[in-house]
Amino acid sequence: MEIKIVKKVLEAYEKLADENQQLLAGKGVYAFNLIGSPGSGKTLLLERTFEAAAAEIKPGVIEGDIATTADAERLQRFGVPIVQINTGPFGGDCHLAPNLIRAALEDLPLDELSVVFVENVGNLVCPAEFYVGENEKVVVLSVAEGEDKPLKYPLAFREAKAVIINKVDLLPHLDLDLDVLKRNVAAVNAGLDVFEVSAKTGTGVAAWVDYVKGRLAAGRN
Repeated sequence: MEIKIVKKVLEAYEKLADENQQLLAGKGVYAFNLIGSPGSGKTLLLERTFEAAAAEIKPGVIEGDIATTADAERLQRFGVPIVQINTGPFGGDCHLAPNLIRAALEDLPLDELSVVFVENVGNLVCPAEFYVGENEKVVVLSVAEGEDKPLKYPLAFREAKAVIINKVDLLPHLDLDLDVLKRNVAAVNAGLDVFEVSAKTGTGVAAWVDYVKGRLAAGRN
């Protein structure tokens, strides 16, 4: 009985996610689902992205967290539309579900946007399991998390189209072999686009922004 119930829930989620994608596609909006551990640098990456190209890419944000609006408040200075989702009132889920994304999309001015960034709840497990209607998942991975994370959490990397290896400015202070980390990423998903970035210093951000622009341009053709 429980297996049947879970199957029905997952099927309902998939249907909602497909409807979200249809809504976005109908508006000509591309969606990135950013997933990563707490502290990996997802919010700072968005700040740098908006500093470089907010006017050009016309972004909106769905900000996910269990509690607080701290990350959304950091992004308010860019004047981009932001919808906050806190999962605490719904049991503190460690991921954003398609029904919550749908409600958030209805609060965004999609006719004025070209891209929506979903900053998912900080976690490398649950957000990887749920398609919410995005065009692609992007993993943000801090070098401080270690070389083995792609091997320990393979689903996140299998489901993604790109990975941001963030905080490369810390490499001189860490016992980490960047080549080993990249080999571990490739061992799980050799097709991933990999960006070496320091959102703090701005290193590598331009390449990531170009990637975003390229995805938007391809989506319009």
